[in-house]
Amino acid sequence: MARSNSGISGTIDLTGSLPPEKVVELTGKVHQLPCCIKFNGPSDVSQYFKPKSTGVIVDGLSVEESHFRGRKLQGTTVAIPHGYSGFVLGKKMLVEKRKRSEEDSSCWEMKAKFQNITLWNHDSLPSENDASLRAFHLFSVATALHQPVSLEDLEAASIDQELEL
Repeated sequence: MARSNSGISGTIDLTGSLPPEKVVELTGKVHQLPCCIKFNGPSDVSQYFKPKSTGVIVDGLSVEESHFRGRKLQGTTVAIPHGYSGFVLGKKMLVEKRKRSEEDSSCWEMKAKFQNITLWNHDSLPSENDASLRAFHLFSVATALHQPVSLEDLEAASIDQELEL
């Protein structure tokens, strides 16, 4: 990221350099595990990590089960709210072969996209009280904050305020 007196800046290209039909679709394949994996490289995950439905529903959430390194995991798949998308970002590769500057390393682009994510716990069943699930409530807050305010809403608010005084 490029540093300036006012902070760090960079760019994110969500259009990507790939045509839309070639963008990798990861819906149903994105998982948040309750652990840190100290490996960064290819792995045949689908051969070892095989989630399955349990048929149990807790707080309106369908529970899935799997195992990772001998530990039982219980999770649920959550859809990204309408109007939002999940993206996997990677550093933008330069077309020209030239020496990269610090500014070039702050450019990111979309490598893949997804519309749901599976959140896993290893000590408890998934519930509405999980921190990751509670974070999804921020989408509705952001939507409400960015809704245009109508004249009727302003009039109603001013009347309510006058009644409180």
